[in-house]
Amino acid sequence: MGTVVTRVSDLPKESMRERLADLQVLKESIHSGPSEEATARQHAKGKLTVRERLDVLLDSGSFVEVEAFRQHRATGFGLEHRRPYTDGVVAGWGKVYGRDVMVFAHDFRMFGGALGEAHAEKIHKVMDLAEAAGVPLIGLNDGAGARIQEGVTALAGYGGIFRRNVRMSGVIPQINVMLGPCAGGAAYSPALSDFVFMVQNTAQMFITGPDVVKAVTGEEISADDLGGARVHGSVSGVAGFVCPDEVSCLEEVRYLLSLLPANNQELPPSITCTDPANRRNDALLDLVPADPAISYDMSAVIEEIVDDGEFFEFHAGWAQNLICGLARFDGHVTGIVANQPAHLAGVLDIKASEKGARFIQMCDAFNIPLVSLVDVPGFLPGTDQEHGGIIRHGAKLLYAYCAATVPRISMVLRKAYGGAYIVMDSRSIGADLSFAWPTNEIAVMGAEGAANVIFRREIAAADDPVEAHARRVEEYRRQLMHPYYAAERGLVDDVIDPGETRATLTRALGLLRAKQASEPRRKHGNPPM
Repeated sequence: MGTVVTRVSDLPKESMRERLADLQVLKESIHSGPSEEATARQHAKGKLTVRERLDVLLDSGSFVEVEAFRQHRATGFGLEHRRPYTDGVVAGWGKVYGRDVMVFAHDFRMFGGALGEAHAEKIHKVMDLAEAAGVPLIGLNDGAGARIQEGVTALAGYGGIFRRNVRMSGVIPQINVMLGPCAGGAAYSPALSDFVFMVQNTAQMFITGPDVVKAVTGEEISADDLGGARVHGSVSGVAGFVCPDEVSCLEEVRYLLSLLPANNQELPPSITCTDPANRRNDALLDLVPADPAISYDMSAVIEEIVDDGEFFEFHAGWAQNLICGLARFDGHVTGIVANQPAHLAGVLDIKASEKGARFIQMCDAFNIPLVSLVDVPGFLPGTDQEHGGIIRHGAKLLYAYCAATVPRISMVLRKAYGGAYIVMDSRSIGADLSFAWPTNEIAVMGAEGAANVIFRREIAAADDPVEAHARRVEEYRRQLMHPYYAAERGLVDDVIDPGETRATLTRALGLLRAKQASEPRRKHGNPPM
């Protein structure tokens, strides 16, 4: 590996060839990291080194590093004697499936990956380059927060990152990958980005760590139970993707990038599709029960209708009553939002509303069409939901749909009741096309509930209340809930054979691919928060 050179001034003033040899030695030293012991400690934790991670993430030989010779300028607390090159973050650009991306990656072996002034300026640089070049930005996070020895300059570095996160929001895809600790203010940059990945057992995110929690509240909790991948993947909803190990995580990041445009001025990349666009879906006839009270797995419906059954789900472990993810129809990327009858009967609640709103906004920002598969009995009732702000949170989903200008297609499979029907991209809030299966029930509420409201007194006074209720239920269903009621009033464009679902959606998406939409002039809307 050669002699470790610690200062540029140590380089001998010899011939050009000798200087090139010394440069090579210096670069090899930078590439290998601070010490073999530090690398061994990283591996002992089940973690890859920073450059091993880049080798997995990026196409082979494509990485171009910037500011590898950067050193901090801080003094005090012994920092003047510890000035490693890179300052604990490797930054540059490379390719994923031949397309450019910018990337920064913390090196936990130096200062625990903590952010100081020089460290932050390197991240600022790649963020600015990503914006200028119009390419995705990826952060590989494995750091202990702000470098305390540098004081407020470290905090100011975070401010510069956050400002850029917001400025680039909706302009380029921003992906943060949690591969180790991410504490304090450092957690806000991932929260401001578009996509957050976490690795089980090694990644944690929290504003205040276990020691602070214990000191303030007396509660004892481990770092993993406080802010590990399981917590953020299934409880808080901070992490959209949870992976078992680093290699599989970085491979998932690569796959996500293959579905996204480089920036908001481009369409998502399309591929040649060998799965026939008009392939019938006769399996759906048995997969989805006609009885609206019987559950089924909407994931199986999605896998049946998309190209080759490939579906990339977001937030799979959180708010499972709503499914969100990306797939392709005839090679073209499409966002799918679907109620999940297998979980809470597919109702909308606070978490599902937030999940759907965030996903819809992402798709709209990056020119990804939306398909909504509707089978929703309503919003979840209860004091917890009402006091928790279901009105405000449900309005987020409604606002996101209404504001989206990408192609929007809805497909009502079975029930679609009340306000939840309206919110799930009905024609009345701007869906471009709306289709339904012959099992659809679009109504203010279910027939049983409607009969109880409309004919309450009559049923109560009847000699046989059970018979009277059943008769009125059937009457309401026959008059207002038959499969063609909405179609007769122009609220559904067609009632289709479920076996033609894929062909219908593919043709509709093809028609709308060149859709143009104009918005009123305004600085920005004021969505419910």
